[in-house]
Amino acid sequence: MDNLKTIGLMGGVLTMLIAATAIGQYLKQQGELNAAAVETFNNRIRSWWLMCTVLAAAFALGSWSRPTTVLLFGLISFWALREFITLTPTRLGDHRTLSWVFFVFTPLQYVLVGRNQYEFYTVLIPVYAFLFIPSRVALSGDYKRFLERTAKIQAGLMVSVYCLSHAPALLYLPTPGPDRIGQNARLLFFFVLVVQMNDVFQYAWGKLIGRRVIAPQISPNKTWEGFVGGIASATLVGTALWWATPFKPWHAAALSLVISVMGFAGGMVMSAIKRDRGVKDYGTLVVGHGGVLDRIDSICFAAPVFFHLTRVYLFYLEP
Repeated sequence: MDNLKTIGLMGGVLTMLIAATAIGQYLKQQGELNAAAVETFNNRIRSWWLMCTVLAAAFALGSWSRPTTVLLFGLISFWALREFITLTPTRLGDHRTLSWVFFVFTPLQYVLVGRNQYEFYTVLIPVYAFLFIPSRVALSGDYKRFLERTAKIQAGLMVSVYCLSHAPALLYLPTPGPDRIGQNARLLFFFVLVVQMNDVFQYAWGKLIGRRVIAPQISPNKTWEGFVGGIASATLVGTALWWATPFKPWHAAALSLVISVMGFAGGMVMSAIKRDRGVKDYGTLVVGHGGVLDRIDSICFAAPVFFHLTRVYLFYLEP
């Protein structure tokens, strides 16, 4: 039964991707809509194909699926942190601190996640790394823009590593049923699917009926109509997929709503940082989409919220 759920979930996602690809190609051939907008939509679908393929391949490894997925997210975190840090030039006094951040705290966070050390990975970065970073920078003797420099490193580590690490941590929650690995894999896939579909739906609704821009100077493409339409659509998708999760339909709906809102908040915050730094994208790794952080900003903000709400549900509310 659990295998059928997994097959059904993968089949549903594959169907949506095929349909979205067909729609994108149809719009491209029509030439009636803005060519740049249609190309952006198609690029989003291509990145979705890549993301789902990678996740599906990681899940197919059976007993190795959890450590493989943790390693995958660890590599993504490392690259995303690199993109974040390179937005602002660093000073010589920061380099040894950054070595600790990249080569000690980042891998240690994912080692603790992979060992399911909840009581340690939830405090490693927000407590110990938070205190270590300004202390190490101060020892360098360089006080110029001290607060700005330390805050940037702390923010990058929190968003790119700490927050994102809660996504693979879903694989270790005590879900009900005999096939715990499969159940947890579907839980992670459900989370990523809803958050990313929210991004796509917000963009699509914004282009179709968007009129009132929320914050023109931060993100001129995000409208109130796209915000409401995207969140409503993603919530419906999450509700329809309740059977693939440990949740009841209304629980799946509520969680889908929350993570959609958090995903939107992540996109706005990371766009504000880019505008402050005077750049369009965080990097150039993903063709048509800039850097890795441009594609996972919504996941970073939604992951810890979804993880802790799910954990509370499984520990205290699950019948």
